[in-house]
Amino acid sequence: MWELESRLPERSGDACDSYHRWPEDLDIVRELGLGAYRFGVEWARVEPVEGQVSRAQLAHYRRMIEGCLERGLTPVVTLHHFTSPLWFQRAGGWLSEQAVARFRRYVRAVLPILDGVPWVCTVNEPNMLAMMANVLKQGRREGGVAGALPPPDQQVADALAAAHRAAREELGAAGLRSGWTIANQNFEDAGGAADERDTWAWSREDQFLEVAKGDDFVGVQAYTRVRIGPDGALPVPEDARRTLTGWEFYPDALGNAVRYTAERVPGVPILVTENGIATSDDDERVEYTRAALAGLHGALAEGIDVRGYLHWSLLGNYEWGSYEATFGLVGVDRETFTRTIKPSARWLGTVAHANTL
Repeated sequence: MWELESRLPERSGDACDSYHRWPEDLDIVRELGLGAYRFGVEWARVEPVEGQVSRAQLAHYRRMIEGCLERGLTPVVTLHHFTSPLWFQRAGGWLSEQAVARFRRYVRAVLPILDGVPWVCTVNEPNMLAMMANVLKQGRREGGVAGALPPPDQQVADALAAAHRAAREELGAAGLRSGWTIANQNFEDAGGAADERDTWAWSREDQFLEVAKGDDFVGVQAYTRVRIGPDGALPVPEDARRTLTGWEFYPDALGNAVRYTAERVPGVPILVTENGIATSDDDERVEYTRAALAGLHGALAEGIDVRGYLHWSLLGNYEWGSYEATFGLVGVDRETFTRTIKPSARWLGTVAHANTL
């Protein structure tokens, strides 16, 4: 998958330099009145060479956790967010017979720093990882909505499920709550295609929700919907309102995804780990988020066990090969890394502090 770099419109470069500027970012979160901060531990930093763990990197991530706790913020830690060490990829990645054992070893290395973390996400969007694996295997250059991609590489999907279970064993033995996060697609029957919709949804979403049964929580990540016809996913209608990613503007995605997830994994608490919009219009960000939260409130009123909401994203970061699709509540200057808090961030902070729309 390292060959993907040549296909991307931009390189990430230094990104937002959150690695060094995390205290400033946490201060912004606290200033806004938000109560939680989700971030990832980078496997490639922790284990840059197979079997060699960096104590300095573990100490770095422990400082971030303590930085959250000192500011009264709930740390939500993700152990794998799409990227893997280069040595892991060159050794066969998730298709290697040793993949699960390697991931388990990494989780064991991280365990000592997770004290005080109430939510540990093992793998972020395994369904996206498995779908992209199939796209890359076919040599395709797919874009658009995730749910319209080819079905997952089933070997990768099975390996990720096994890795998740192995991680949960390690985390559970240490008394930590864990789950994984799903890229919810809101598959809808476009008219007379209910069977096709269900078949489409099973491989791309439902099988991953099935793995979450019995977990301490499941992460819901919703942005838009995908309409399914007799021949599969339909394009976004020409007259539909779109975001910078080309996705349909569809804030109802969040409430619908929460309901869908609750139906398929009854009894498993839900944590909204991602929801947001790619837009250069900050008023539109508020409009979308207000409507999404109204839908979430409706799901809560129905008795669905939702424990929290995390917006994607705090910073205007590198998204799928480009900086063009701005999801951030806070703008970042690409040259100086100066953070600029947007009105939408202050609005969301007010909502979070009051715990009401």
